[in-house]
Amino acid sequence: MSNISKAFENGKAFVAFITCGDPDLETTVKAVKAAADNGADLVELGIPFSDPTAEGPVIQGANLRALKGGVTTDKIFDMVKELRKEVTIPLVFMTYANVVFSYGAERFMTNCKEAQIDGIILPDLPFEEKEEFDGICDKYGVDLISLIAPTSAGRIAMIAKEAKGFIYLVSSLGVTGTRSEITTDLSSIVKVIRENTDVPCAIGFGISTPEQAAKMSSISDGAIVGSAIIKILEKHGKDAPKYIGEYVNSMKKAM
Repeated sequence: MSNISKAFENGKAFVAFITCGDPDLETTVKAVKAAADNGADLVELGIPFSDPTAEGPVIQGANLRALKGGVTTDKIFDMVKELRKEVTIPLVFMTYANVVFSYGAERFMTNCKEAQIDGIILPDLPFEEKEEFDGICDKYGVDLISLIAPTSAGRIAMIAKEAKGFIYLVSSLGVTGTRSEITTDLSSIVKVIRENTDVPCAIGFGISTPEQAAKMSSISDGAIVGSAIIKILEKHGKDAPKYIGEYVNSMKKAM
């Protein structure tokens, strides 16, 4: 059984997203610890990329700040190894196929195993092309996490049947970012997912308020929050971890 399943054992899972190296890796470590200490069940660690096509302006900004600050994939692996001395909750990477490809997939997954990374999300990797990374992820015990979007339609069952770790259900069309309301008929998508797999599904994209987190987790197995946390990092910089802890606590309580 995947280590990621632990995130969903104690009721609804709160998944926090943090871009590595924004504003620096020292702050990333403190932010992840603050999230974990305040109820985050799983943390997605964003590996910065120069062209993050799934991201809205908030997370794009975080990517650029991190890259300008000199963060590299090797430095991120070193940081995760340090984190793992204290943080035991599941950790997954969120990045783009080109990052893994240019680093060398075998080398990347070897390092994931050494750093105890439990899964990876590649939003630009179509389901039909996942074989390029699927075998090597399996070899090193890293779950290749599938995304299901409102446009997946007839492919939902097919994707769900082969899902590993958890399913990232995209709440709405477009890029990441906070939304005032989420109007997609997610319940019907979750119904198809449940008919085809026991792998848990969490909803992300656009969730920022406790009310939204409560609503999305009532439909699914958890809520994923990224842009709202990155806004705290953007506003408070190195002082952000304290505020991230408070925010995560309020979101988890609402769920």
